[in-house]
Amino acid sequence: MIRIDKVATRTGDEGHTSLGDGTRLAKDALRIEALGAVDEANASIGVLRLHLDAGSPDGVLLQRIQNGLFDIGGDLCMPGEMGDTLRIDGRLLATLDAAIETMAASQKPLDSFVLPGGSAGAAQAHVVRTVVRRAERRVVSLAAVEPVNPEVTRALNRLSDYAFVLARRLNDDGRNDVLWVR
Repeated sequence: MIRIDKVATRTGDEGHTSLGDGTRLAKDALRIEALGAVDEANASIGVLRLHLDAGSPDGVLLQRIQNGLFDIGGDLCMPGEMGDTLRIDGRLLATLDAAIETMAASQKPLDSFVLPGGSAGAAQAHVVRTVVRRAERRVVSLAAVEPVNPEVTRALNRLSDYAFVLARRLNDDGRNDVLWVR
């Protein structure tokens, strides 16, 4: 069980923060950048959920995804821990793949790029997509120099795909997409 007694610890006032294992890092270290980007992705999903009914299948899945992003943060904040301690495994990826397949089946193929927009929910889903892509880039940068659970990058990659397909669904399965015109 997690217990947070104090939010303002003042230990980060000099530009450093602690990981879950107690390691102190500069706040601009690659691992902290990756953690922060995943946190931003989670917050952007929180805003997207405001555009949906909380009990709807999309709302429920997005909350599950938010929990998965916390698990990704758990993996990222414990460097060097691999094996049985990993929090992210293939289940989140499988869930995202199934959701993408189900939603995409009812959407017509695209013959143009989609501009972010349409409905407010779809526009926010595009924000989620881009924020998740940034998180993925930060994790890839980290993975180039330190070990990272490979399921993390896979899950983030698929999550951005899911956000794109969800945006189209929120635009009436693509019928109200705003298309790029050359």
